[in-house]
Amino acid sequence: MGSASRTRTLWEPFILGGVPVRNRVFVPGHTTNFGADNNPTRRHAAYHAERARGGAGLIITEAIRVHPASAGRHISLGSFDDSSIAAYAEMTEAVHVEGARMFAQLMHAGRQASGEATRTAAWAPGDTPWSGSAHTPHAMGPSDIAVIVTAFGAAARRMDAAGFDGAEVHLGHGHLLQQFLSPFSNTRADGYGGDLDGRMRLTREVLTEIRVKAPHLPIGLRVSADEFLPGGLTPPDVVEIVARLREDFPIAYVHVSHSAYHGSYSLATQMADMSFGHAPFRHNAALFKKEFPDLPVLAVCRLDSLADAADLVASGEADLVGLARPHIADPHLVRKAMAGEDPAVSCLACNQGCVGRLEASLPIACVVNPEAGAEAEWAAVWAGPRAERRAVLVVGGGPAGVEAALAAHRAGHRVTLAEAGGALGGQIARAAHVAGRERLALLAEEPAARLAAAGVPVLLGRTVTPEDLLPGGDLAGFDEVIVATGSRPARRELPGGPPVYDLWEAVAALEDPDGESCAPLRGTVVIRDDEGGWPAASVAEHLGRLGARVHLVTPTASLAARITTYSKLALTHRLGELGVKARPLRTVEGAEGDRVLLRDTLNGDVEELAGVTAVVDAGRPIAVDEIYRALDGLPDAPTVLVAGDANAPRTALEAVYEGRLTGVFLTDPVDGAAALARTV
Repeated sequence: MGSASRTRTLWEPFILGGVPVRNRVFVPGHTTNFGADNNPTRRHAAYHAERARGGAGLIITEAIRVHPASAGRHISLGSFDDSSIAAYAEMTEAVHVEGARMFAQLMHAGRQASGEATRTAAWAPGDTPWSGSAHTPHAMGPSDIAVIVTAFGAAARRMDAAGFDGAEVHLGHGHLLQQFLSPFSNTRADGYGGDLDGRMRLTREVLTEIRVKAPHLPIGLRVSADEFLPGGLTPPDVVEIVARLREDFPIAYVHVSHSAYHGSYSLATQMADMSFGHAPFRHNAALFKKEFPDLPVLAVCRLDSLADAADLVASGEADLVGLARPHIADPHLVRKAMAGEDPAVSCLACNQGCVGRLEASLPIACVVNPEAGAEAEWAAVWAGPRAERRAVLVVGGGPAGVEAALAAHRAGHRVTLAEAGGALGGQIARAAHVAGRERLALLAEEPAARLAAAGVPVLLGRTVTPEDLLPGGDLAGFDEVIVATGSRPARRELPGGPPVYDLWEAVAALEDPDGESCAPLRGTVVIRDDEGGWPAASVAEHLGRLGARVHLVTPTASLAARITTYSKLALTHRLGELGVKARPLRTVEGAEGDRVLLRDTLNGDVEELAGVTAVVDAGRPIAVDEIYRALDGLPDAPTVLVAGDANAPRTALEAVYEGRLTGVFLTDPVDGAAALARTV
């Protein structure tokens, strides 16, 4: 069966727990941080409606916490009393109008429910925290358990009243019910612990209560097939749990995920980033489909495209397939595929705008989709009155520049893009050459293809100078100039020491690992990491794979401080296997021959690393903003705007967003950003 034929299998309708679903693609639950007072907002309604409009057959909400002990923050979702029904009904109506079905995911987070915002204790089977730095949870007593059972039933009744088509009880991801199910986290000696029957008791009581309070609501289960923890639940264990529950309850489906919320590698698998490769956990869904051929199986995690997803359905490994991050990246991926339109915008699996912002208690965003989470506001921008058509020159073909050119073209302006190099992509194209970061190439290739399809003139190999833009210059006559020339890496020499590479030089050398320029990088390498981001960490991993002995030196107190925990736990696991040495709270003081001197930032002690063959400087980058500096305020110069790293070196998330803002709003991008921020 060809790929096109396989993809068409996704368009087949399906009956899920008696509910007709128009196709096999669903949007799995994922936290958005759009809530207010633990209720859904109009942002939720607009966000989910856009994905329903984009063709998804089923949308499952993010976790709806059933009790305030699980609330954590007011921006999470919960249903604690009947006053929440109206807000949920508004959300389901918005989805139903667009032809999709909607299920509510019911959950109690258990021991990882952050109580810092509410100054309350988390509830758990015992008093063991989920990570070494977390607060000690409250070990639940029988009365607490009774409260939670009642809360699940009451929340299910409210979801039924709000018009949901079904509900999904979360038994996975290391949340409360899984904490009771798992021998790793449940060491109780009473009737809720011990053998499997005891550990299943709470789940049984919850399902019983839900059947009583919402008897007509189809109920599915979300499970973690593998906890990836010593002494934790394994796939055969979870198969047995589902088999036992099916004996007593009319289970509508099983939604097969994996991992536990634990401060270890396990948590990194839950939001598997690009380093994991495609569909790394599809075998879990296949196992459940084999064991329960008559039970609908939903598969999820790192299904990057509809082609990946269709392969599971066509091969009989799953009945429905979930794509969360791809739907954040492109809410219309299903509709585009069904209509044979331009290909969807691909998710990078970078975990930067989605997961990274969640950790900061911010609403989710997306590197490749600057409009994620602000669908209604951006729709109003695009539908609003058009500014007078302007002649716009974009200088720089990295993510910010290409996005600015695309946005300005869509806004109706006459756009030209000039790029000094021989191809578009900027630093992202370089970063994609580093092992494990190859998927970043999509951020260079796909926007370039859209630019070509739009017919925007692109001048490659064209270095623009300030003089070119003044009267009489080769590029004079543009009304607006958007400077998106990026940034350049820092480079601090070490006189008398080993050779020093900046990041670009190191990446270029890695493209020819057997070449002369790479030879010093295959020995003992010191990486100076001032920021704690992916550039230094990914180069360290790449060098480790080549057999280098890497010392990652950083003045910060922790390794990779700016990388989201979900990715960091996998990264540090890999770096440890490669023998990379972390040197936190250290700065490079100097060098003598093959010795690099490090200073302890706490007490000032100096230590030395001997036998060093190369140093990679991953210091703070420097904005390339010379055109802006030269022309800003000159009376005979065009209006000059700055976007991306040329404005201030940050990440691709800010670069793409700023590029779109600048291209749309031109002379008032900051005002435009402020207006959007006020409305969302």
